Amino acid sequence: MIAETVCSAVSAAGLGIAVVTAYRKRFLTAARLAAYSLVPVGLVMTGVVGWLADTALSPTAWAGFGVLGAAWLLLAGTRAVERRRAGTGAERETARRTERGAVAPAASPTSPGGPTGPGARPATPRSAAPRAADPVEDFSDIEAILRKHGI
Repeated sequence: MIAETVCSAVSAAGLGIAVVTAYRKRFLTAARLAAYSLVPVGLVMTGVVGWLADTALSPTAWAGFGVLGAAWLLLAGTRAVERRRAGTGAERETARRTERGAVAPAASPTSPGGPTGPGARPATPRSAAPRAADPVEDFSDIEAILRKHGI
């Protein structure tokens, strides 16, 4: 009963402000204020306000919210533990395998079971991989460009 009275008073005040705004020739703003002012009355007429008032004052409803909160905490906690376990175990195992260089013997080009025959390329060791350019070379290129432009 009190909630319905408060909503009606809020709507009446909002409509009064909308009338004053319309009197000041701000019709678009007045229409918007009138629309917002009619929402509480519409909620009272549909029964939503009564339902909310009954729910807010009900100890059973608050206990239900507590049970829902506890369920959410349990789900979030178990998920966090599951992520922690999955992250440490699987990632550690993958890191160990890559550190040891665990490669299947047939997949390695240097292994005896590697590719052989006339079309096979010789295996190149990792030390023969192309190196980064020497810093002196980089400066010589820059110096040549600067000389070209007369700097």
